[in-house]
Parts: sequence; C-alpha cells; structure tokens
Amino acid sequence: MRPVLLMKVFVTRRIPPEGRAALARAADCEVEQWDSDEPIPVKELERGVAGAHGLLCLLSDRVDKRILDAAGANLKVISTLSVGVDHLALDEIKKRGIRVGYTPDVLTDATAELAVSLLLTTCRRLPEAIEEVKNGGWTSWKPLWLCGYGLTQSTVGIVGLGRIGQAIARRLKPFGVQRFLYTGRQPRPEEAAEFQAEFVSTPELAAQSDFIVVACSLTPATKGLCNKDFFQKMKETAVFVNISRGDVVNQDDLYQALASGQIAAAGLDVTTPEPLPTNHPLLTLKNCDSFTCPSPRTGQAEPSCDHGT
Repeated sequence: MRPVLLMKVFVTRRIPPEGRAALARAADCEVEQWDSDEPIPVKELERGVAGAHGLLCLLSDRVDKRILDAAGANLKVISTLSVGVDHLALDEIKKRGIRVGYTPDVLTDATAELAVSLLLTTCRRLPEAIEEVKNGGWTSWKPLWLCGYGLTQSTVGIVGLGRIGQAIARRLKPFGVQRFLYTGRQPRPEEAAEFQAEFVSTPELAAQSDFIVVACSLTPATKGLCNKDFFQKMKETAVFVNISRGDVVNQDDLYQALASGQIAAAGLDVTTPEPLPTNHPLLTLKNCDSFTCPSPRTGQAEPSCDHGT
C-alpha cells in the first residue's frame, strides 16, 4: 500500500475551537499552528508556510510576493479569517492560481452593533462623562454640561452601503433618523429602498450629514478619502465614525479638524497603525474616541470592512 501524502496547512494564530476541530477532522491534513494570540513575525510566517498546501491567516498577516515565494508551488488555498482582503496580494495570488476564501457576513451583525455603540458613545460624550465621574469633575447637575448630539430628526451619511452599511442603517432607523444619505461606486436602489436612502456624491454627503459612518472597503479609490477637503465640508456639529480601515482616513487631517473645532467629534474603531501609539496626537483629544471592538465568540479584535461599497 502506498503511503498517504498529507497536505500541510499552516495557521498563523490561535483560532476558535470550532475551527481547530474542523481541521482535525480532515484526516489528510497535517496542521501546524503559530501558538499565540499575537501576530506572527514575518520570519516565522515564511518558515511556517514553506511547503504548505493551505494557509489560514488573519487580516494582520500581510501575504505578499515574499510570503508566496516562501510558500512555494504547493500552496493552493489561502483562507483569511476576515471580511477584508486588502492584506492579500490578490494580483500575485491570482497569477499563481491560488484560491482565496474569506468570511463575508460572519461579523455583519456584530460590527453593525458595535458601530452604533461607537456612534452613541461618541455623540453623547460618554467617555468624557465617565472620566468626570472618576476625577471628581461632576459636582452637580448642569443643564448645559457635556451636551451631546441627538439622532432624532438627523441626517446620517453612510460611506459604503454594503452589508455592514445596511445593517447599521437598519439599527439607526428606529432612533428617529430623518434622512439617510449614502455614497459609493454606484447607486444601489434596491438596498437603499428599505431606508429611503439617497445616493449623493461624497462632497454632498460630507456637507449635509449630521453623522457620518465610514463602512467602505479599502481600495486605491478610497485610500485617504476622508481628508482635509472632506472634513472642511462637514458641519461643525457633525460626528465622524470610521469602522472600515484606518487608511481610508488621513489621520493628520482628522486631528486638525478635531483640534480646531472644525467638526464636533470622531469615533474610531480602526486606525493606522493598530493599535495607535499611546502618545499619538489623536489620543490626546477629548472629542476623539478610539477603541477596538472584540468580535463575539472569539474575542479577537476584528476591524470592520465591507466589500459592498
């Protein structure tokens, strides 16, 4: 009898037990895993992927030509535990005939819920209020103290009305939002009909919205989309929330807009880099809330992105 040739699968991080069990059930697979919750160093990734037939990676693992060369001709499948695929060199992967799997819709509900929580936290200035309680700043009830911004009768602009963008609008609608605007590559009338959302240009969305939620994918067209010009068009009372990718926003321009009072506040689920250094200028601002959102079940940080711009 000829010996059974096992296919090597390399996993770049600890993954949920359900995933490990699925791999264990594949009798023809030999699984090697980077046994840590922290990102795998590039040298270890090169070593681990060498000769592998399959690679299971995360969005923090940049799979470029260097990694593909290290893997060699055996590599046939790359699966990423993420919605976004901007960390994969897709053109190079396609040239080599490698199949790619990703996880659309797995985190749509969780991401939408966390986006709404970030928006409410930011517009109602909850971190500031909590800090005032802790440092003794709360002395008495004051009618004008820590006033925030309400969703009732507001205009909400969504950059990218894909799965996540729609899920966010669906959750915000009961708050009494008067008008939804959206922008993207093209109008999506069927999806927009549920919210009577209007397709507008990006400058129009910036100028007319009371709240802006960025939920688009990172592409060459969206990189740096939210920059000085974008923020200058926003209302002084507007709140900006980014749940897509850090590189969609020019963070220096955002800092200037917040520090100067050009816009009211920002809530960031994603930044460049991640995490931000603790001495980053954005973290010095009271009107900027930045935190990463753990996904349900796994507790792994999962920045939010959607391909359906």
